[in-house]
Amino acid sequence: MRAGSGAVPTAVRAALARAAVWGACVRRARPCLTTTGRFRVGVALIVTVVGLTALWAVATQPFVKARPWSGAGASAANLERHVRQLAEVLPPRSDDGALDASARYIHDAFARYGEARFQPFEVRGITYSNVVLRLDRGAGRTVIVGAHYDAFGGLPGADDNASGVAGLLELARLLGEAAPALDVELVAYALEEPPWFGTEAMGSRHHAAASDAELTIVLEMIGYYDDAPGSQHYPLPGLASMYSEVGDFIAIVGRFQEMGAVRALKSAFLGASKVPVHSLTFAPIVPGVGLSDHRSYWIEGMRAVMITDTAYERNPNYHTASDTSDTLDYRRMAEVVTGVYASLFALAERAGGAGR
Repeated sequence: MRAGSGAVPTAVRAALARAAVWGACVRRARPCLTTTGRFRVGVALIVTVVGLTALWAVATQPFVKARPWSGAGASAANLERHVRQLAEVLPPRSDDGALDASARYIHDAFARYGEARFQPFEVRGITYSNVVLRLDRGAGRTVIVGAHYDAFGGLPGADDNASGVAGLLELARLLGEAAPALDVELVAYALEEPPWFGTEAMGSRHHAAASDAELTIVLEMIGYYDDAPGSQHYPLPGLASMYSEVGDFIAIVGRFQEMGAVRALKSAFLGASKVPVHSLTFAPIVPGVGLSDHRSYWIEGMRAVMITDTAYERNPNYHTASDTSDTLDYRRMAEVVTGVYASLFALAERAGGAGR
């Protein structure tokens, strides 16, 4: 069943069942409980069930309606071509200076659709660059779409994160043909991977510090899918009952502050993409919720969300030499990029700002 259908997950059904059992116990225990005691237990049971149901509804946003989409779609062939170039042809995207070749490739691809630029910064005596394409429509409202282009340890990094960068380059093409009433900034970040993650050296930290965008959308691994039962894992017990045990979906992740933006993106995905979409809106205490460049914008007090195939919770090739171009599903990647493209139009229609 597709996300947004309103299906009640196993965890909530289980809570209701437990409430019924507890209620029966209370009735059997009447000789031992006063009227006041039975009333308090009943209220506690009701509050527990209502609280669990409300938490599920807030976290997963199950009742989102699809936003109709009749616009263009992404090209699977283009995405595969970009991934293979980044993961196979160009030098390994490590932090030892070899990033320059990939940065130039991204810059040249961006430059076909507008004025691309490098945003240089220095770390330990070495100059690195974010690569930026700003498509200014005079809207006075900016949405960023970003993805890191470095790879861990010089590995191929096809899913992590050549897939996200390929998505950026295909978005540039689509936006060059038709764009929403938004100023869109596409950014490829350097230095997301360890040992730089979580430090001020991250390319996204440098970009976020100079940004005032309404919302940032970060593409973090969008190319790996597995239809086998049990192929999807989660950082906390119980989440599988709220979502799916099959790794065939894309996830939109944000905090409570991004609830409106997550809802808008999910609506756009439901209308434009054939890939199932799930969303998680929660405090960043959930493991993995802040593990990409969107966290840099949170640190600056800005709104940001992540779109992901859930990385190591699904992809067994994560941070290994097996993360190669042949392991990705480019058809489903194209559906995801189409969903991002449609989301920009949905955000342009939002009153009060894209991030709210």
